[in-house]
Amino acid sequence: MNNKERLELAEWAVDYTLKSGADETSVVISNSRDIEIEYRNKQLDKLQESTQNSLDLQIFANHKYSSHSTSDLRKDELKKFIEEAVSATKYLTEDKFRSLPDAKHYPTKMDKDLKLKDSAYDKVQSDERVKLASEIEKEAMAISDKIISSTAGYYDTYYENVRVHSNGFKGESSGTVFSAGAQVTVKDEAGGRPEDWFYATTRFKNEIPSPEVLGKEAAKRALRKIGQKKIESGTYSMLVENRTSARLLSIFNGAITARSIQQKSSFLDGMLEKKIASAKLTVIDNPFIEKGMGSRLFDGEGIEAKRRVIIDKGVLKCYLVDNYYGKKLGWEPNGGSASNIMLEYGSKSYDELLKTIDKGIVVTGFIGGNSNSTTGDFSFGIVGLYVEKGQIVKPVNEMNISGNAKEVWNQLAEIGNDPYPYSSWRVPSLLFDGIQFSGI
Repeated sequence: MNNKERLELAEWAVDYTLKSGADETSVVISNSRDIEIEYRNKQLDKLQESTQNSLDLQIFANHKYSSHSTSDLRKDELKKFIEEAVSATKYLTEDKFRSLPDAKHYPTKMDKDLKLKDSAYDKVQSDERVKLASEIEKEAMAISDKIISSTAGYYDTYYENVRVHSNGFKGESSGTVFSAGAQVTVKDEAGGRPEDWFYATTRFKNEIPSPEVLGKEAAKRALRKIGQKKIESGTYSMLVENRTSARLLSIFNGAITARSIQQKSSFLDGMLEKKIASAKLTVIDNPFIEKGMGSRLFDGEGIEAKRRVIIDKGVLKCYLVDNYYGKKLGWEPNGGSASNIMLEYGSKSYDELLKTIDKGIVVTGFIGGNSNSTTGDFSFGIVGLYVEKGQIVKPVNEMNISGNAKEVWNQLAEIGNDPYPYSSWRVPSLLFDGIQFSGI
């Protein structure tokens, strides 16, 4: 079934749902193919392929709402499925805020090519996938005799879907994703077994780094953890690596949604147009980045995707407003989820930022911990590298940072020019002053 046939089936399902007693409805028909490979100890350890077809149905009947899903796309079976779904919906509690988005929020043009699909996907052969994973493992294991094990992985997916709403929206999307890398475990003479990883995720296969780069980077990151231990508690400069810094930024995630605001569970309630972070911080949601992992023309409710500034020089400029909670708050929806997150980048590289540190810790990973979107309080375990006079001295682990989001983000001193390229969160290295670390 191609997207044209899916669109025809979705239109039929919408019509049949309305005839069965719904006031409004939306239908999404999706198809995806996923292939995953793992290579370990010079042997193929996992080869898994799956193909999925599904129809997701949302029903609005007398302000009562339900959602349903099926993988059986035969019309005779879909008729029974739809009839039973509509009938069941009528037993639910009425909610006056349940309805499809107003059609004015749907995009009028959807002809922009965001370059999300690798046309060469169908030419990738299974032996090529296995070879790539085996070469990554080989490169990782060759770095040092201190390496105990390495698990190399490869993954790709192709997806297509169509979305049809009964009040006029019709949209299609498709794309590919490729991911490859390794996880490496090394021997520490002190008795530990440090491990680390390096994976790259891209839209196009030819943009995945070479097996040599992937394997060696994973091994290098694991080897530099040998000898890691706690150091004294104290106040340090903190440089957060680009692949890790999104975790710290995600403290804002739940707090900026309309759901959190409406339910009084956001520390950013009432903070619109007020300073919540250092003037160095500008956060932008940009759905139109070519080949972006989060790029899109419309969101999961059919609402038109738009570039928006969430934080401008430390000032909160907007919340993420979905249709349902927007109605509850009396706000116009602008899309309740982020697409590609990017910052206003600085002028210094990671190495240049490192050289500015007199006494500090480079955070290379967060371990566990939690953050509270109601208060802004957080506590994270960290692993990293101790720095003196711009030079890495030794690895550290089992340290902890805790505080409040508004306080720590006001301690942001500089932003790097190295956004992490393998995620929808394109966050660079971040340098903070005066962070309290708990250790010995």
